[in-house]
Amino acid sequence: MAVPKGKQSKSRTASRFANYKAKAPTLVECPHCHELKEAHKVCGHCGFYDGKEVVAQDTEKK
Repeated sequence: MAVPKGKQSKSRTASRFANYKAKAPTLVECPHCHELKEAHKVCGHCGFYDGKEVVAQDTEKK
């Protein structure tokens, strides 16, 4: 079985993850209220997901 000869340094280990870039989430239009929302998430404006209301919204907002 192969075994590494020596311990890898912290900088060499961390350099594998140095190419990561955060991306903006993909926004799609809600079919119910036509507001922009993240894909595959409950709409924060109307509370609908996949044609069903899953989160009841308060009618009074400040």
